[in-house]
Amino acid sequence: MTRCGTEPAAGEKRGLRMSQPTAEKHERPALAFAFRPSAAAGVFSAASLRRLGELCEVVADEPLQSLDDSHGRAVMAKVEVLVTCWGCPRIDTAVLAQAPHLKLVAHAAGTIKSFIGAEVFERGVTVVNAASANAMPVAEFTLAAILFANKRVLAFRDLYRARREMTPWGELSDPSVGNWRKTIGVVGASRIGRRVIELLQPFGFDVLLYDPHVGKTGLAAHQVGLDELMRAADVVTLHAPALDSTAGMINARRLSSMKDGATLINTARGSLVDQVALERELISGRLSAVIDVTVPEVLARTSPLYDLPNVLLTPHIAGALGSERERLGALVVDEVARFVTGKPLLHALSAATLHLQA
Repeated sequence: MTRCGTEPAAGEKRGLRMSQPTAEKHERPALAFAFRPSAAAGVFSAASLRRLGELCEVVADEPLQSLDDSHGRAVMAKVEVLVTCWGCPRIDTAVLAQAPHLKLVAHAAGTIKSFIGAEVFERGVTVVNAASANAMPVAEFTLAAILFANKRVLAFRDLYRARREMTPWGELSDPSVGNWRKTIGVVGASRIGRRVIELLQPFGFDVLLYDPHVGKTGLAAHQVGLDELMRAADVVTLHAPALDSTAGMINARRLSSMKDGATLINTARGSLVDQVALERELISGRLSAVIDVTVPEVLARTSPLYDLPNVLLTPHIAGALGSERERLGALVVDEVARFVTGKPLLHALSAATLHLQA
């Protein structure tokens, strides 16, 4: 892999190449990467890789895609810092036994559930992730979706396309159209949910929040029960993690309680919503939706969600894309720098909250 998605400089061997610092190698912690190169393309800029090479001794040019083959075991036997991203193999008890020096796992993405369990924390390994960096584009996507939903952008686009003339003033004067004094329901005071609430402040919205796991948040939102939020909101946006307790929480009864013409936005996890019930409401035309995540991840070609005019269906794009991905790598490099220099980490995770992670 070349610089995680960039072309190698002239004369460089292909691989993750780090500039060599002036400090002696034994003074720097050993570092390796573990992820699927195609998935992590663009996450680490050339500048980020150079900085890691100055902070640590990089013991393998290429990211590990297996931790239990001979090469993976040899690398893990040396590593103190493991930088991970999407496609990292699972770090289980057997891997930990082969990695006696491992002190930090720095994940340049959001959720860690797919490859890290409680045993990593029990061994005393520090874990950080870039969920805070990934929260920003999701919150921005959500803000845009809220503003467009209340403005009925999709509906007016279709009318304009069909009529090829200006929309009558009567339709534009409908008080149900527009963003002023609308009620927005935010489900989940996660990093993304909190950022969404912050972004909503300039727009004159009444913001409701439901999250059973938090007390007073200090956020500019009125905390209510989920049923009240679903009934009152003009737009409901989901930012809760995928847990046993959240599976299907947006069920048929709650969907049926939403206002006529309301919009549901899901950039969190498809499992939060009873998809059959949601499809029924959307086919009726009573509700609209912006759906970035579904179960399964790619819907069957026959799904009505692809073609409904009141649905904006996107392929899990709310998170970091393109240039936004570099923000994930930059956050992780900053955390590695803090670790190496003995400064407090800003994005450390704990075993106690692992079950609440997205």
